[in-house]
Amino acid sequence: MARNNACCLLVGLLALFHTWGATADVEVNMMDRVEAFRGEAVSISCMFTSSEGVGGIMIQWFYVTLSGEKQKIYYQDATMKVVDKGTQFTDRISVSGTGGTGEVVLTISDVELRDEVEFICLIKGLTEGTGEGRTKLRVFVSPELPNIEGVQTGISVNQDGPSKIGTCEVKNGYPRPNITWYRNNTPLRGNHDVVKVLPSITTESSGLFSVKSELRMKVVKEDKDDLFYCEVKYFVPGAEIMTETNTINITVYYPSTAVSVWVESPKGNIKEGDSIELQCRGNGNMPSSILSITHKSVNLPLSNNVLLLDNVTRLHGGVYECTSTDTDTFEELSGNTSVSVHYLDPAVVMPEDAVVAQGEEITATCNALSSLKTRTSWMKNGKEVSKAHTLVLKDATFDSAGMYVCVVNVLDIEGMETSGTLNVKVEGAPKITTPLDTEIEESYKSTVHLSCSVRGFPTPTVTWTTSDGKILNSTSETENEGEVQSSVSVTVTGDMAASCNASNKFGADSATFNIKAKSKGVIIAVIIVCILLLAILGSVLYFLYKKGKICGRSGKQDLTKEKSGRDNIVVEMKSDNTEEAVLLGVNGEKQPLGNQ
Repeated sequence: MARNNACCLLVGLLALFHTWGATADVEVNMMDRVEAFRGEAVSISCMFTSSEGVGGIMIQWFYVTLSGEKQKIYYQDATMKVVDKGTQFTDRISVSGTGGTGEVVLTISDVELRDEVEFICLIKGLTEGTGEGRTKLRVFVSPELPNIEGVQTGISVNQDGPSKIGTCEVKNGYPRPNITWYRNNTPLRGNHDVVKVLPSITTESSGLFSVKSELRMKVVKEDKDDLFYCEVKYFVPGAEIMTETNTINITVYYPSTAVSVWVESPKGNIKEGDSIELQCRGNGNMPSSILSITHKSVNLPLSNNVLLLDNVTRLHGGVYECTSTDTDTFEELSGNTSVSVHYLDPAVVMPEDAVVAQGEEITATCNALSSLKTRTSWMKNGKEVSKAHTLVLKDATFDSAGMYVCVVNVLDIEGMETSGTLNVKVEGAPKITTPLDTEIEESYKSTVHLSCSVRGFPTPTVTWTTSDGKILNSTSETENEGEVQSSVSVTVTGDMAASCNASNKFGADSATFNIKAKSKGVIIAVIIVCILLLAILGSVLYFLYKKGKICGRSGKQDLTKEKSGRDNIVVEMKSDNTEEAVLLGVNGEKQPLGNQ
């Protein structure tokens, strides 16, 4: 303890001596500011120039309090290093360097916001006097990502004064972040009548800053497609950071300056029976605007500004007027469109039925009233026979009889058509057109199906008879376009004839079928003869086989060949009762064995 007091006394005497005899101060150099993030460690360097050695230097560190006073936090000389107790830095500072190199460094760990003060490095020499340097510590905290919220309700252009567009907020930053509003990449500046930016700053209990900015604007129709966002700028050690929010847009309500009504479907020409969709729209979007459609002074119901008309007729044609009424200002705007519903009346054929004698002429007309140009054609049995409104049939024959169809088509609308019919009957005596073959040959007791076709009008009466005068009942009879088709079934009991007889008031006609019966006994006899022939052939083959006359037979009989001028085939005959063997020729003559 006595030694420490002696040292202090010595230092004091040296300082006093220096004060009396000093001619120059120690030169100290320090940076104006040092920056660091909260929670990091920061080093503050104090560089000085002195000719005195380590033993003649005293080093002290101070910081300036909020009241402007200097608070010592560290002392160092040739014999000691002391950190002052009871300061906010007591447990978080350290000093490196002895002064011999001309530099000492103060290091602060775990930097806090309250550490943002001015630090003083004081250097005293025994003979050179005192030097002092100062450095300000700046502490930074990056804020959270900014958040933007737009108004959820629409904004009317008729609203007085600027309307709220949205708010932008950034929290917990240090130093205080700055917010700038943008519209379509253009920064918005405050204008009392058009644009207002209302900022508010909150200091949190942690000492950090939260900034909120509200944008207000006098909106116009052109703002309906604008995009708004915020730009936030804040400082970090050695730099300035910029970040942006996502974009928002707003709903702008503006009154209509024009109203339109149009046919949405069908596209093109409209015909009776179609369904029509009419749409009514204004070029504004005020919620107070109500749309309505009238037709021939009748107010028609709308659904989502759409009028639906099903199965329209020509009565639905005309002018449709759409009216927009503002319930706030009672102003009205209207627009209209004309709708044409095309029609095609049923075809009228005159006459519908015609009866003429053979050789006479037939004239018929076909007409259909339409709102568009039409084309008329006459068809028979699927084939076109005429391309005019009038059908003329000269020198009528049975071929002229039948059903004629008049088809009227609208040229401009596919599928729009109507039709009518004309039934032509040609008077005359019956004429049998079939059969082509009347000679028939069938088996006895079999059934023959006969048929004949007869033309004539009035419709002929058809009967069937046999050659012996028996009347046959027809199995079927049909009539189609003036032609009668009659059929009958006949059992063949022998040669016979069957006749198809047709008659009406103009005459008669007939056709005879000659039927020849084929006997079944002849066939049976032929079969029996064939069977007998097969039996005889089988017996002969068997006999030849047993006698060895067939190639491949083995036994006592041998078939040999001999060169003979008269016979080429011989048979060797052997007997169990004699050793003599002879050769018999085919003609029965004997031949010696030596000639084999």
